[in-house]
Amino acid sequence: MTAPKGIAAQTSVTTSGGDLTVTGGTPATLKGTGSATVSTAIMTNGSYTPPKMTASVNVTATTGGNLVLAPVTTTTGALLTIKAGNETTTCTYVSADPTSISIPVQTGGGGGTNDDVVAYNCTLPSGTDADYPASVDIKVVMTPPTSASANADASISWTGTIQSTGEPLKVPTGFPTTSPKMFVTVKASGAGAPTTATGEGTLTTVTVGSNITTLPNVTVKVKPTTTGTVSLTAGDLAFGTSATSPFIKCTAPTTGLKAYTFTVGNSTTSPSPTTTSPTPTTTSPRPTTTRTATLTITPSKTHKSQTPKAGADTGAGGTMGPDGRLFILTGTGLVAAAAIGGLVMRRRSVKG
Repeated sequence: MTAPKGIAAQTSVTTSGGDLTVTGGTPATLKGTGSATVSTAIMTNGSYTPPKMTASVNVTATTGGNLVLAPVTTTTGALLTIKAGNETTTCTYVSADPTSISIPVQTGGGGGTNDDVVAYNCTLPSGTDADYPASVDIKVVMTPPTSASANADASISWTGTIQSTGEPLKVPTGFPTTSPKMFVTVKASGAGAPTTATGEGTLTTVTVGSNITTLPNVTVKVKPTTTGTVSLTAGDLAFGTSATSPFIKCTAPTTGLKAYTFTVGNSTTSPSPTTTSPTPTTTSPRPTTTRTATLTITPSKTHKSQTPKAGADTGAGGTMGPDGRLFILTGTGLVAAAAIGGLVMRRRSVKG
């Protein structure tokens, strides 16, 4: 292809057309589109290779048949249009090599109804490479869990096998080769599951310029929130070190994909009522409280201790003083008077 006159050393290029007749699929005439940035790295002596074009076709041929694509040789208008910068070049048919492409139809077959072979459109979100965009066929098989519960993670096993029917998945220049990862997105619906879930795996034996031939097995976890049925279909793929900023992004078609399902039972993670055992009652002896009362007796009169000078110390008469003796003598006199009075009264009664 000769570069249009006045093309800059680096400019955007778009292509459209390149009509193909389709046998064993729809539409009957297939048109492709493509876009890229042309730089001095892909220009030689004023010539360049236009960007690849991609298109989608729904296979109608049965398993074991063939999908045949062949260039349109006659048309009323331009078969191919290339726009480089502000200049547009139109191309007409001269020859094709090969004259047609025949693709065997396998189980699935690249994006048809209920297919497990997914036709991914792989692009470089930033940067350019002659091998991109690429249409890569990957057979996707998902193994759902045999049992699942609401509000608990359900693990889905994802395996992918690159098919020979599509273009290769080549490692472009600048691709990170130290522990690169593949990020798998699964689309989900039903039982309150999130619309997408992502898992990751590590690629092995990655060499720039070589094809990626083996994909890691990846576990993707989906967390439904209610009982019911969850339906799963293949989602996009990303390659690099980040799922949000991938080096290669492969977009899955939105229709015609095989669905995988699993049933979600009752929640096992809801908190069960907590039963609190009564605290056992322990009878402990009450502590003894000792109270000390101090009684102070103040004598009203202070007596001096006296010891009799003579005689036994067994009586109190000696210590009573004159007043005490007087009382004793008086008492003795009264007793004697009473006795005499009694005798007098007795004698009078005898005489009478």
